[in-house]
Amino acid sequence: MSNRLVVGIADLKLSSNEEDILVTYALGSCLGVAIYDPGARVGGVLHAMLPSAEHDPDKARIQPARFVDSGVIALFKKAYGLGAVKERIIVKVAGGACVTGDERSDTFQIGKRNLIALKKLLWKNGVLLKGKDVGGKVSRTLILDMASGQVRVRTNGSEAPL
Repeated sequence: MSNRLVVGIADLKLSSNEEDILVTYALGSCLGVAIYDPGARVGGVLHAMLPSAEHDPDKARIQPARFVDSGVIALFKKAYGLGAVKERIIVKVAGGACVTGDERSDTFQIGKRNLIALKKLLWKNGVLLKGKDVGGKVSRTLILDMASGQVRVRTNGSEAPL
């Protein structure tokens, strides 16, 4: 029997329980970041809305998961606290879409900026991105199965491993 843990918008959750399934819905321009350490069997999911906490450090202190940069740092730190090791962590991402449907009218390009912020942060810290389902114009659901470490993405009713 599995336990479904829902990760809300601007939220993150971690688990070391193989009966847990972490899921986050409605990833439009937001990013869903899943991490998993197969050695420690620790994983987590972040649902970040905006790329950088630098414009609102007070909000980032209260709710780090709101931003890609502070949220990813919080996600990794909490995973380390559960026994994860940076060199073993597998990172996958979904979301970063252009929800307006027209990139020319997407003035703020939040989805694209979220993905750039993630890639820069991972690169700076020597962490590779192992899988992605990003961009386009569709909303996604990201699912992390703690029993296997498998990450799946659901789009328009169909689901596939990432």
